[in-house]
Amino acid sequence: MMAPPTTAYRGHPRGGSSVRLGAARRWPELCRVAASTMLCLLASCASHPPPPDWQLNAKVASERSVAAYLSGNGRVEAQETERARSEIARTGRADLLARVELTRCAAQAASLVFEPCAAFDALRADAAAPERAYADYLGARLQPQDIALLPEPQRAVAAGGPNDAANIAALRAIEDPLSRLVAAAVLFEAGRADPQVIAIAIDTASSQGWRRPLLAWLGVELRRAEQAGASEEAQRLRRRIDLVLGAGPAAR
Repeated sequence: MMAPPTTAYRGHPRGGSSVRLGAARRWPELCRVAASTMLCLLASCASHPPPPDWQLNAKVASERSVAAYLSGNGRVEAQETERARSEIARTGRADLLARVELTRCAAQAASLVFEPCAAFDALRADAAAPERAYADYLGARLQPQDIALLPEPQRAVAAGGPNDAANIAALRAIEDPLSRLVAAAVLFEAGRADPQVIAIAIDTASSQGWRRPLLAWLGVELRRAEQAGASEEAQRLRRRIDLVLGAGPAAR
């Protein structure tokens, strides 16, 4: 602990004794204030205990699983998915497991894999209303009255109609890259994706280095170019796909 001040302030040559006496008298009070502050800090820390291990482990494993899926690493994706499931199973909370499964299905949808979300469907009865609404959104069967249950970034896309400009604006307003890709996929599945939607999806996947959705969306653009007879554009897209696949000129 610091010793109480005993030296007079040199700027006041007179009255040095009174300064020392006043400082010494205030020192116990200062100590009490410091002790009180420290107790408050300790109490604040104690009122926010660290989250349990399973919660941290499940969160990290789920995030790694999605990242591995988007990058095209199926082995790591499977390992981390099982780890997340195992951690949540310790709690007996089917609603939490349903949320993890839904997150995986969202990553698949972002990669234009429109398959039934079977793992979530098996847990649907125990899932919360927002999760059920999001599953319906991914499956292009969301009811209008459930739009308010969606995450806010997705609501404008879900509520939009055939207006391309409105859909583009809603898509560009989504800041999170994965949420933006999911919204683009929903528009695509509903037949509301114009060329700008496809371009936004390609740019989003490319900027994140997400190999799986990038290949899917490049494939969509390639089919459009082939159908339009745009041979040069089709060749450019094939070269880009080869590069993503690791079969570009540098790898040959």
